[in-house]
Amino acid sequence: MPVVMTVKELERFLLAEFPQVFHPDSGLAIEAVWERGCRVRQAFQQFSVRPGGTISGPTMMALADFAMYVAVLAAIGPVPLAVTINLNINFLRKPAPADLVAEARLLKLGKRLATGEVTICSDGAMEPVAHVTSTYSIPPDGNGIMEPQE
Repeated sequence: MPVVMTVKELERFLLAEFPQVFHPDSGLAIEAVWERGCRVRQAFQQFSVRPGGTISGPTMMALADFAMYVAVLAAIGPVPLAVTINLNINFLRKPAPADLVAEARLLKLGKRLATGEVTICSDGAMEPVAHVTSTYSIPPDGNGIMEPQE
């Protein structure tokens, strides 16, 4: 299954549909998309550091969810109401105070559900800091906008 949306198309879509999450100051970047996968980055931001000097769990969860959403959209096109229905994260080690890089891979892409995994690493490190599995619900009409009933 070929990529349906390019990096530039995804960026335009996310800027228009989700400016509260994807905006110039968010630190989020889409680096690459490929068949059933993507690589995204969260720039290091001091406010994401929790006590103990590590990047917070919510920051890593948000990055994983963003990576899965990008992978799903790259595969199915601009579907604003595709939503997370499950996200499970295993924190494996303390991330360095550096950018986080997440690679998502869709394991199964059906008409109504997409299941995948995300590996998050500190920039430049080989060992993952977190491993995530996630499932997205894809609306039946392809865009998630309900048609008026007559």
